[in-house]
Amino acid sequence: MKIAVCVSHVPDTATKIKIGANNKEIEKTGVTFIINPYDEFAVEEAVRTKEKFGGDITIISIGDDQNKETIRKALAMGGDKGVLLKTAEALDSISVAKLLSEEIKAGGFHIVFMGKQSVDYDNSITGQLTAAMLDYNCISVCVSLSIEDSKVTAEREIEGGREVVETSLPVIITAQKGLNEPRYPSIKNIMDAKRKTIEDKPVTAGEISSEVIEMRLPQPKNPGRIIGTDKSAVPELVRLLKEEAKVI
Repeated sequence: MKIAVCVSHVPDTATKIKIGANNKEIEKTGVTFIINPYDEFAVEEAVRTKEKFGGDITIISIGDDQNKETIRKALAMGGDKGVLLKTAEALDSISVAKLLSEEIKAGGFHIVFMGKQSVDYDNSITGQLTAAMLDYNCISVCVSLSIEDSKVTAEREIEGGREVVETSLPVIITAQKGLNEPRYPSIKNIMDAKRKTIEDKPVTAGEISSEVIEMRLPQPKNPGRIIGTDKSAVPELVRLLKEEAKVI
């Protein structure tokens, strides 16, 4: 079975983000970048699929040379080879999906895994767009997966509950937390990953459908106030909630 995993190179969620001078991108100096957390579930599920059916796993990422660090992490988790679709362009979800779909089509992959969203832009749509461009089936926000005789059965999260769906290969799966428990790469696997091949493929997305006009940080929250320390403060608290906060 030919398996692909699409991974994103994103800022660590614990990093304090600053807006760059042009107000259109973050200031990357001092920012730690990691593999997108949802993509770790995608990589793990790809490895489990390979362990059951055999085949090979190709890790695909779009970006510059820094993305190779993330590809190496995925290779250490069990990927066989990497492909870097190399570009410095500012891409939107549609252009990302276009580049991914072209690579997936050329590779003839039977099943493609990716995280349900990246934690930087949170658009949650790249997997679905890629599937539409390829005419692949797609199951998003997947928390359970079973493949038998080319029939794919999955449980996915929906608003207020879960649903079970069935489809067939080829398919794109977007992984949600809870799909599995990603393995920690062993020292041996980390060393082996350094010797695995990452192919550079310069790409151009062409026309971009949307662009970032401005980035800004959220407004700071108002500081808290202590009205009092005993029951005598209750009338004033009620007044403030009614007249100032207007929540009662």
